[in-house]
Amino acid sequence: VLQAAKLRFMLGGKVSVPFVLRTPAGAGTGAAAQHSESLENWFVHVPGLKVVMPSTPADAKGLLLASIEDPNPVIFVEHKLLYRTKGVVPEGYYTTPLACSEVKRAGRDVTIIATSLMVARALEAAAQLAAEGIEAEVVDPRTLKPLDAEPLIASVVKTGRVLIVHEACKTGGFGGEVAAVLAESAAFDYLDAPIRRLAGLDIPVPYNRDLERRMVPQVEDIVDAARRLVREAR
Repeated sequence: VLQAAKLRFMLGGKVSVPFVLRTPAGAGTGAAAQHSESLENWFVHVPGLKVVMPSTPADAKGLLLASIEDPNPVIFVEHKLLYRTKGVVPEGYYTTPLACSEVKRAGRDVTIIATSLMVARALEAAAQLAAEGIEAEVVDPRTLKPLDAEPLIASVVKTGRVLIVHEACKTGGFGGEVAAVLAESAAFDYLDAPIRRLAGLDIPVPYNRDLERRMVPQVEDIVDAARRLVREAR
């Protein structure tokens, strides 16, 4: 924050600081308040840093290699529960471009913008919503900074409704920045309902398993919030 993020600017671009800081984050392991926070938005606020949050094994590999190739300092945020996930990962060396949001599931009724672990939960929620006749589009920014906003805007223009989901506390969270970007874009004129955020409660992460679960968005919370958003707009 004090050195790596600033040196290239302070020295007129004559040097670069190419390094990747991998950091675990997130609740769900019973590690209690001091070891379960999601602080990615602290880093998003720092000029000169890039912030990456993968949601799948394939993205984790591609984004990590792209981060290593990048000449700037990159904070690579890894949710601890994602360490246990499995998925198809291409063999060999490949990179996934930074600042390249991806539509993980197409839909027409509501956009769900989710990060990290919340992407998997959003996809599960979308499958449940589809059984009710609600087609949710799930978009994963993957890189929080710099943010590739165009796919987010295009999705909201298409659906007219948006739910932003992340595990970090709601106040000062990344969802507020995304909401502002959408409100200041062409998407605003296409909204059929207010922008909604679903995020962690503004409390330290509890050690108690049940309380810890209630503190962060679950699949059923996403389903309920998206359903209400669609019904509200009709």
